[in-house]
Amino acid sequence: MQSNLTIGDPLSLEHIRSVLIRLEDTIIFGLIERAQFAHNPRIYQRGAFQELKDIGFEGSWLEWFLKETETFHAKARRYTSPDEYPFTSGLPEPVLPPLQFPKILFPNQINANPSILSFYVRYIVPRITGRATLCLAASKRVKGIVGDEEYEDDGNYGSAATIDVEVLQAISKRVHYGKFVSESKFLENPSAFIPHILKPNRRSLEDLITKPEVERKLLIRLRAKAATYAQDLDLAPDCFSNGINGNGVNGNRINGQPTKIEVDGVVDLYESYIIPLTKEVEVDYLLHRLDGLSEDDIHKLQTKGSTLLAV
Repeated sequence: MQSNLTIGDPLSLEHIRSVLIRLEDTIIFGLIERAQFAHNPRIYQRGAFQELKDIGFEGSWLEWFLKETETFHAKARRYTSPDEYPFTSGLPEPVLPPLQFPKILFPNQINANPSILSFYVRYIVPRITGRATLCLAASKRVKGIVGDEEYEDDGNYGSAATIDVEVLQAISKRVHYGKFVSESKFLENPSAFIPHILKPNRRSLEDLITKPEVERKLLIRLRAKAATYAQDLDLAPDCFSNGINGNGVNGNRINGQPTKIEVDGVVDLYESYIIPLTKEVEVDYLLHRLDGLSEDDIHKLQTKGSTLLAV
């Protein structure tokens, strides 16, 4: 999902909110797409593919997919946009001349992608692929394949990794958009933030940017979306409805009907990871917001904030 930062005010809370809401849809649909394939843990293991070793790449299949995809995207100047962050280093320069974006964010080097990739591979993928993995195992047992060989690997390495890349990029954009939130709130009232930046106080900065009611409404909206999008309206039998697998996967049912993805898992992804990590990015950004500024520059910011409050 691309957002246009050259039109309107990219730091208005209305614009930021619209971007974040659209990203919810992108992430949910991406997770649903990924959930149709089994876990396929081999694609996340470094050195698991001799074919990649033969071309001099020692990383995982997913890391190779990211590198190849982001190499092309870099040439198309994707990462010149202030709301895009690559997972791969050493990317080529754009083929096209860069777009002229307005100065939006304070210069910074904050990139949470290593944490996003690690969490996605270790926690998100195994959880959302539970149904597909168990269906695969059931189908293999019918063919007499049992034990370790019946689980996890359906061979759809390219399809799974393609979706992984899309989901990772969407989650990355969602998390790093916290910088826009922080910049918007900082400019609205610099004097409230500056004391906690000069004498670094993460807790106080987090309190300034946290809106519990907004988070509560977000999770309610997210659950409603996930429950709607996850409904399997195809009444054709599958391994959960035809009795091959007796119990199904906990959480993959709504009103007794199987769903394409575990709704609780989507909500938990936001509540336990995306929201907290976004806050970390927001606070880290604020802690560096005064880097390189003179005392006079900081005083002007404080005065500006006081003037805005007095108007």
